[in-house]
Amino acid sequence: MITCIRFKCLALAAGLLVSAGSLFAQDSGALLDLLVRKGILNAQEAEDVRADLIRDSNTTPAHAFAGNKSTDRLSVGMRIQTQAVALNTDVKNTSVDPVGVDHAFLRRAYLTLKAGLGGNWSAVFTYDFTGSSYDDAIVAWKPTPDLTFDFGLRKVNVSYEERASSGSIKAIERSAATRYFVEANNGRRLGAASYRIGAFLDGKKDNIGNNVGLVYSAAITNPERADNFTISSATGDSTSNKPALWGNVGLTGKLSNGTYIAGVGAGFLPDQGGAGNTNLGKGFDLSLYSIYTDITAGPFGLMAEYLTANVQGGVSAAVNSHPSGYYIQPSYSLSDSLEAVFRYTYVDSDGRGINLSDGVRSAPGGGNMKKLTEYYGGGNWYLKGNDLKLQLGFLYATTKDALNGTPAEANTYGLRSQLQINF
Repeated sequence: MITCIRFKCLALAAGLLVSAGSLFAQDSGALLDLLVRKGILNAQEAEDVRADLIRDSNTTPAHAFAGNKSTDRLSVGMRIQTQAVALNTDVKNTSVDPVGVDHAFLRRAYLTLKAGLGGNWSAVFTYDFTGSSYDDAIVAWKPTPDLTFDFGLRKVNVSYEERASSGSIKAIERSAATRYFVEANNGRRLGAASYRIGAFLDGKKDNIGNNVGLVYSAAITNPERADNFTISSATGDSTSNKPALWGNVGLTGKLSNGTYIAGVGAGFLPDQGGAGNTNLGKGFDLSLYSIYTDITAGPFGLMAEYLTANVQGGVSAAVNSHPSGYYIQPSYSLSDSLEAVFRYTYVDSDGRGINLSDGVRSAPGGGNMKKLTEYYGGGNWYLKGNDLKLQLGFLYATTKDALNGTPAEANTYGLRSQLQINF
């Protein structure tokens, strides 16, 4: 009986989405997000439906022309995120603590342009006004509904939380583990995933048996992280010319009252290892590995991921580093519009070092330590799904075991809030 009701709900929702046409496509985000939280759709299925609605609703009766090339669909979107942060840091065995942060700022201001070029070809470009940078800049070819090839700049599909949209993050910011492994190499963080320029493949098969689906991806890219215009437009040099290789495979399926996805990913980055960030291109390689899951069951949700890496010469020329980290993020929908979220994160740098500011965005620095632990608890108010939501959370993070041998500890704590609108 439950399965029958659930099937009827899904069919009704699908019918509404299809029949409402272009007007509803602009206002479908709230319903899609509700279907995800109810376990009727998983996150990937919701994104697929959203993309199809945008594609269909932006097909015009007559062709539009730009640059002497026929364009059969156009769309413009924007995401604005405004944050307010109040964080303090205490460092033991020091007489003066770092100055705290109490500030409001514009976190993201994305302008996205999408164009369909006919023949299953399309293009996407996103510009971020807050960082004078970009998110995606790709040409895509989709020969079948279940297979896509992207060419250009985007995030690799390794590190599940990083690849997920910034508009759907439940804990306002990504975890300290994700930030440590994927954000730009500052001598401690690894810069081991996220933005790359290259060729990407993403595919899926809805049923490989027993109602289990398969998702997979592969990529060949430049080895260095490309998070600004200077790097992305550079023609390369003699130090980092070997390509990086990436792969991901996962299983998806339906639960009696929800969905799940679980998978593994890996990346091999030649010449991107070494101690600090001054040894790039000098023969030290870096390998990244990920194990992840994302589950919804009725009002409950659980996302978790384990990340580890092998950094050749990560401590010194003769000593490798094997940092590891993980996060566990349960959530609970109190109603159709209110959600509670908790997250625990742990990172062990294995001698490479980690600072509070490496893992907690906006946090004051607290010295170079070996390990970091982070706690986050908060709530989300979905006024119109992810299209309009308000988030508030309290975080507490600790770094321990100073690299210089001094038994030190640093703590940061405070509030973070964010207002988001997508249109």
